[in-house]
Amino acid sequence: MKDRVWTEARRPVDLPFPKTTMYGAIAESASRFPQAFAYEFMGKKVTYADMMKGIDKVAKALMAHGVRRGDAVTIAMPNTPQALWAFYAVSRLGAIANMIHPLSSQKEITFYLDDSESVLMITMDMFYDKAVKARAEAKNAKTEIIVCRMEDELPPVLAAGFFVKDGRKFYQYPDRPDSCTWRQFLKSADLVEKLPDMVYDPTRAAVYLYSGGTSGTPKGIMLTDDNFNALGIQIRSAAGVDFLPGMKFLSVMPMFHGFGLGIGFHTVLENGMMCIIVPQFTAASYSKLVRDKKPNFIAAVPTLYAAMMKNEAMKNADLSCLKGVFSGGDTLPPELKHEFDQFLKEHKATVMIREGYGLTECVTASCLTPVDRYKENSIGLPLRDMEYAVVNPGTFDELPRGEEGEIILRGPTVMIGYHNRPEDNAETMKTDDQGRTWVFTGDAGIMDEEGFVYFKQRLKRMIITSGYNVYPSQLENVLLMHPDVDSACVIGIPDPVRMQRIRAYVVLKPGVDQSEAEKEKLIEHCKLYVAGYAKPREIIFRDDLPKTLVGKVAYHVLEEEAEAERKAAEASETAE
Repeated sequence: MKDRVWTEARRPVDLPFPKTTMYGAIAESASRFPQAFAYEFMGKKVTYADMMKGIDKVAKALMAHGVRRGDAVTIAMPNTPQALWAFYAVSRLGAIANMIHPLSSQKEITFYLDDSESVLMITMDMFYDKAVKARAEAKNAKTEIIVCRMEDELPPVLAAGFFVKDGRKFYQYPDRPDSCTWRQFLKSADLVEKLPDMVYDPTRAAVYLYSGGTSGTPKGIMLTDDNFNALGIQIRSAAGVDFLPGMKFLSVMPMFHGFGLGIGFHTVLENGMMCIIVPQFTAASYSKLVRDKKPNFIAAVPTLYAAMMKNEAMKNADLSCLKGVFSGGDTLPPELKHEFDQFLKEHKATVMIREGYGLTECVTASCLTPVDRYKENSIGLPLRDMEYAVVNPGTFDELPRGEEGEIILRGPTVMIGYHNRPEDNAETMKTDDQGRTWVFTGDAGIMDEEGFVYFKQRLKRMIITSGYNVYPSQLENVLLMHPDVDSACVIGIPDPVRMQRIRAYVVLKPGVDQSEAEKEKLIEHCKLYVAGYAKPREIIFRDDLPKTLVGKVAYHVLEEEAEAERKAAEASETAE
């Protein structure tokens, strides 16, 4: 492959990032700013010094429960202090943090436990019953479950209110001898006199994050300490403003997602700033958080920004506090960008929204709109030390600037591979004749003469709903498992809130009624195998599905039909 052509301003510069564990990186922040606040949770602020004490205590408790270097610990949690402590405690021990969505289906959790070979699982009381059922079907049915309660980390008044409203419904959990509460778990830390020496190994997997598979099976993405530490320095370099203690980041994106974990938490803590931890939110509550908490940095999916402009809470909000506004998880339409930039200006902000592009195979964003320049429809420039190229799909044949092909990338945030998936590794990670390993993204795009990248389309089928990736083939396989289904096809439909919603076309077997009750039955079936966000929002029964010349379902035809229906409906509304 030819040497890349870079403008002088974008030449890779080998940014210095800490050669240590993720725990080591935030411990360095704590040593410099011990009394600065590391995070705020529901009004309760905690300093870096106290955060590190909490993390060390969790690390000792993990040891007391048998966790050792190289073991995997599944963390199925919303954004909470317990999740943060557990994540960095696992890093401190040299174990592997297996980060999964707490709303994952029972079958998915079983798969994640088996794939990671987890020795311990940490989850919330509200998810305990599902976790126990998932564990019962796992290969290691003895995996211990630690049960956290939201009220454990709330201020007393809020804790009492939460218990009365929600917490008491789950207070009987845990109800088995192979589980314990978070408080009991922490007490076991007293059994460990001291932690072992911390070992930094840049070649080891430190985190597993799961990506849906085009074949229907999730892939465990293995990420290293260096991947996360490098990202934190890249984002600092690209921010356009100095990161200082006391600066606040609204950490609403979930920790089980590369975007939330890599930027909303680790980048913030590695650089000595403060996370405002939010366990759950709606479009309305997000706007109120921005207004009331006055964060300096926010990162969200496009749908949240669209909703934010319409929210009454934003009517007279002063957004002059904002020093960075980032969009990721889905394409940011140019119209929405221009509209939101104007919205920011009208509310006294001096920044513009900046779109990022990336994939979990490199933690999260690896390309970002520059702080002071925007090109229509562009996703910006590669972050420092990241290299992009556009090639003929599946090859290293680089295309001329301005010509569309497959986007490939390389750099310090690229994964070490998929866990136990050698065929997928061979397809996604390829080494060129200069010995450099590239990730083939499966996305089509172009690069202009200045190095700006333009995302065009996905070469592989994928639906993005509310910022989460859903692979149609995975959901189709689930539907085909049901005895009433003969064939199925899943597509994404434009949605003003989710960006896309999931529609399933289903052909039932002879004799099965095309009824509403049958639709509900199929949706309940899907809920057992996929997370709530990945289930169909609507099911349409058909007598047959369109086919290609080689007999495959022609999903493009269904997408075109759906788009034609949408346009016809819009035209009808306009006419009225």
